[in-house]
Amino acid sequence: MQHEKMDPVILGERLRASREAASITQADAASQLDMARTTLVAIEKGQRKVKFLELKKMAALYKTTMNGLLREESIHVDLVPRFRRQISSHITIGEQAADLMSQLAKAEIELENLLGVERSKNYPPERSLLPGNVERQAEEDAAELRHWLGLGQGPIHDIVSLLEFDLGVRLYIRKLDSRISGLFAYDDTLGACILLNGNHPRDRRKMTAAHELGHLVATRRMPEVLFEDDPQTSREEKYANAFARSFLMPSRSILQKFQEVTSGATQFTRRHVIILAHTFGVSRQLIIHRLEELKAVKKGTWDWFHMNGGISDEQAKEVLGELFLSPRDQAGADIPTTIRLNSLVCQAWQQELLSEGQLSQLLNIDYHELREILDTNELDGSDADDAPTLFG
Repeated sequence: MQHEKMDPVILGERLRASREAASITQADAASQLDMARTTLVAIEKGQRKVKFLELKKMAALYKTTMNGLLREESIHVDLVPRFRRQISSHITIGEQAADLMSQLAKAEIELENLLGVERSKNYPPERSLLPGNVERQAEEDAAELRHWLGLGQGPIHDIVSLLEFDLGVRLYIRKLDSRISGLFAYDDTLGACILLNGNHPRDRRKMTAAHELGHLVATRRMPEVLFEDDPQTSREEKYANAFARSFLMPSRSILQKFQEVTSGATQFTRRHVIILAHTFGVSRQLIIHRLEELKAVKKGTWDWFHMNGGISDEQAKEVLGELFLSPRDQAGADIPTTIRLNSLVCQAWQQELLSEGQLSQLLNIDYHELREILDTNELDGSDADDAPTLFG
């Protein structure tokens, strides 16, 4: 068997690392595995070979797979330690989110290795923060990245696909504590990783993704957890926020659209706000703050709308008609994978490399969530016999 051919010291180290990543002590692991603690210690040190059934139980207990433990090029992923300084204000929820991102990165790498897929990275040049006005630097860097990607001045409708496919970022969407908007980490082996809160509406996730992209551009060696209630007064956070606004809403583009929408009007109305927010795919509050920043409207405009009844979804529906995205459409992500990870999961299942149970365990999701992902595979399977052959 494969586990008998592996160096027991290497396998023992992987078992120890997997146990620690699952936050299980040796004593608790030994108890749940129904073995003496001294036996577990000997296995982890490579002094005693692990039996097949023992290895199977350990993989299940540590929430990993036997393939991951035995694969020669297995990568140990643990992003939690590098986040510890950033999550001191919310230690538990921050560590849980960082641990989840580690698990998802590890799962994606395992699927890539099983399928023989090599991930391409196309990261932008790193731009260190310079002395002076970081907001101005962020705007220049955002414009440079847009030009580098060939985006022009138009709105970005799908930033998730842009990050995944155009840049090669490892991006995940999972339902997190509402206080967390997102996480960013960069590792020489893993590359750039971003985790977005699937409980947040789409326009908020879009802004968070652009914010984390700012960290990839200027401060990629500094891991970050973005909390909703953080003051975000550091130069790094000011840069990331300004980068996100500039990347999603370039000054020339938004000012031109503002001129078109308000042409002939004497007042800035709710209708104008609704059309502009829809055009750029951001929240109504964010579009007004951007216009305030560019001095297209008076500072305090958002506060005026807020104090005078706000801007409701009903009003947006009246203006946009069938283009209106309902609160349900804007709601959090239901399927806990992105397009790329979804594709890897379906391929591994279709090729019978991993069972449904193994995939569920690997992705840390329940059976029903996995079935939602695998059901998309039927779109391929329905015409597989007659589909054109791919040339290798």
